[in-house]
Amino acid sequence: MTLVRDAMNPSSRQTSAVSALHAAGLLGVVLSAGLASGGANAQIAPITYQLTGDVGGAVYGTQSVIRSKGSETRLLPYGFFDYGRFAARVDTLSLKTVKFGYGYLEVAGRISQDGWRADTAALSGLKDRKTPIPLGIGTFQETPYGGLFLNAFVDANKSHGALLEATYAAEFKVGDWSFFPQVGLEYSNAKYNNYLYGVTPAESAASGFGAYNAGASTSPVLGLGVDVKLGDPWVLTMQVRRKWLDSSVHNSPLVSRRTQDFGYIAVSYRFR
Repeated sequence: MTLVRDAMNPSSRQTSAVSALHAAGLLGVVLSAGLASGGANAQIAPITYQLTGDVGGAVYGTQSVIRSKGSETRLLPYGFFDYGRFAARVDTLSLKTVKFGYGYLEVAGRISQDGWRADTAALSGLKDRKTPIPLGIGTFQETPYGGLFLNAFVDANKSHGALLEATYAAEFKVGDWSFFPQVGLEYSNAKYNNYLYGVTPAESAASGFGAYNAGASTSPVLGLGVDVKLGDPWVLTMQVRRKWLDSSVHNSPLVSRRTQDFGYIAVSYRFR
């Protein structure tokens, strides 16, 4: 399979630390068992200091789930490329370390948009939620059966919560069009969710919202990416994704939706 370019862009009530450890352990078991059998014969792209992939600009849209907050649209750089040990995959930046399965074990960081400001009348009495800074490890496995993205993050900002995700993407070509259907799961622990969607007793008294403690969540995600050649080397890339919110999130009095949509349209130069 050629490089999957558009897959990144993620209800139990267990104790957050235990949940994160169990989920991370399960992720490790799956990686070890699933990749060990094929990893010995895997064809792994070598580390070369030559830019390969897409670099350009994009319009990004993110649907807010917070009451009284509208969708946000931004014009920002776009990148899905590799250069030596550095890789950019839309909103995830990583450094490759050792060979691992069909790819590399990577030190990774995520550009998050989960924070929000309490700057509307409906949110009066609440505190702003600082945008998370997810840092951790991950891997992109370019297998013969499709692309697999696995990441495990901890928020280095206010929540200090854990965020785990697994995304599978296939590729189908029709003429000059390439289609990338995607399916994934996102897990976030209680620390992460409660910071973003919980309501403290003090906030409840000041805002009128009921106090709420958000638990851990597991949310399915479906997406579709499309590449269209505009004339070599220019490419139009589009992606839409929908996440179905776990009850621990959508039951929050701050949340007004059961789903959340993301998308972007990018024009980029493809380096080969």
